[in-house]
Amino acid sequence: MNTDPTDPVAQSSGGATIVAPLTHFGLIGFSGADARSYLHKQLTSDVDHLAAEQAQYSAWCSPQGRMLASFLLFRREADYLALLSNELVEFIEQRLRIYVLRAQVKIADRSADHRIIGLSGPRAAAVLRDAGLDAPATVMTTAAEGSVIRLDETRYLVVAGAEAAPRIWRRLSAGAVPADAAAWQWLDVAAGIPWICAATREAFVPQMVSFERIGGLSFSKGCYPGQEIVARARYLGKVKRHLYRTRADEPLQAGMPIFSGTPEPCGQIANAAAAPGGGYDALAVILEDAADQGGLRAALAEDGIALADPVPVGE
Repeated sequence: MNTDPTDPVAQSSGGATIVAPLTHFGLIGFSGADARSYLHKQLTSDVDHLAAEQAQYSAWCSPQGRMLASFLLFRREADYLALLSNELVEFIEQRLRIYVLRAQVKIADRSADHRIIGLSGPRAAAVLRDAGLDAPATVMTTAAEGSVIRLDETRYLVVAGAEAAPRIWRRLSAGAVPADAAAWQWLDVAAGIPWICAATREAFVPQMVSFERIGGLSFSKGCYPGQEIVARARYLGKVKRHLYRTRADEPLQAGMPIFSGTPEPCGQIANAAAAPGGGYDALAVILEDAADQGGLRAALAEDGIALADPVPVGE
């Protein structure tokens, strides 16, 4: 899949409809008679009520309630597919297998036999239809047995088989501007969608990244790893770090510590991407008192990268 090298981030923010190969994602598949109940007992979302035509964000936590991975979970007939950072696929697949025990569940890395394509912009639905694909009418629903997922008003994911992907890419790029994964990463930052990667594994409890805001955290379902700690943090109001948007003139990376005039970090960069017109935009988990004070720096306490005053995600 060749991409246009001419500032794809600017294309994505300038009203163009873009198509991008999302090579930073991988897939884990779950099949078998107990796949649903197994996932419901392991993940933070309500998998029991995930219909065949729906998708949902979810996470898997450590016993300490820290996020080991974040997912976009959807169904393909009786099977489930979880989209996540490709850095985590091998680790998460192997760790999840430990908890299968006697359940009838098969867990497999499905990244090699699928390609993930992102489509975003005002003509995205029309481009899908012109390519012979269904465009779901409702946000967080799927079409064509899970091959197209509508994420929001203008963004779609196409989950294509490896053999069909080049043909689908040609059809989509006939009506959209080819971009690269960097453009999509910026769109996720702009949308406030946090993705756990290798650098942030076990760094956050779900509430720190506002996971309940995007439907990835259910407080009414049964137990899952870390559930007691996650619930206690909610009911006792112990979560003092929250998700903010910020930006900088210099490169930012997931996992960078954030400082507020003291040697002890007050936060961490969750996700970052090159921004339209220059600089870098980021999602960051920051102690609320430090966020209110401003004057934040990333990477180093004294001579670190200056951050713009953070804005809470959701405002």
